[in-house]
Amino acid sequence: MMDVNGVAQRLMREHEEQVRFRPFAAASGIASLDDAYRVQDRYVSLLQTRFGDGIGYKIGLTSQRMQRMCGIDQPIAGVVLADRLHHSGAKVAISGYGRIGLEFEIAVRLANDLPAGGPAFTPESVAAHVGGVCAAIEIVDDRAADYAELDVLSLVADNSWNGGIVLSEFRSAWPALDAVSGVVSRNGVEIDRGHGRDVLGHPFSPLAWLANALAAKGRTLRAGDVVMTGSLVTTRFPTETETYNFALDGIGAVELTVEAGKPG
Repeated sequence: MMDVNGVAQRLMREHEEQVRFRPFAAASGIASLDDAYRVQDRYVSLLQTRFGDGIGYKIGLTSQRMQRMCGIDQPIAGVVLADRLHHSGAKVAISGYGRIGLEFEIAVRLANDLPAGGPAFTPESVAAHVGGVCAAIEIVDDRAADYAELDVLSLVADNSWNGGIVLSEFRSAWPALDAVSGVVSRNGVEIDRGHGRDVLGHPFSPLAWLANALAAKGRTLRAGDVVMTGSLVTTRFPTETETYNFALDGIGAVELTVEAGKPG
């Protein structure tokens, strides 16, 4: 029997104490993705008392590189909270997380509510509702998970590990997103690069996936929602003070400094 509130409370405690992440779904009675998202909903409601209301969503595991890294073959979603929104130039302390990871993404902002009750969304139909795009870094907290034994149900229940997002300025006009090149630099030196097509062929494909997943629950994306569409490259795990820059050709760049010190 699944104790939704009990599992959510346990996740709160484990994050506070920075307990290492270990798969817990089977032992907690989480038997399906629906169960996992029910736990996530409750866990997010507890997080909102500390980090504010939801301002959008993260979509994870949208590239083949990320799916191979995690051993999971489908996208997942989590909720982004207001006080976890940072802007380019932000600084965060490594010690504030069980283990901090950085992912480098294209974020979108909705210009208006998506219609409810209509046909399934497609990349083309959601495109009409996007009002801005920007370069973004997702902060994930995987609490030193062992990826060899990763369980998608436990990951989803843990709000898909979202620990925050860092955004550049949104642009209301943008180049073809499938062809956009994204370059990751650490302390001024390029370390990786990817393209918009690396996330399910186009960043609006995971956006359509999310819109349909929400619609199946009677929900919809709203005007102003920010959606992280998934990392173009594999996660980086900084362990010392470093500055990361992610530049999207024709869109802009976002910068984050991680510091090997105590949280401010």
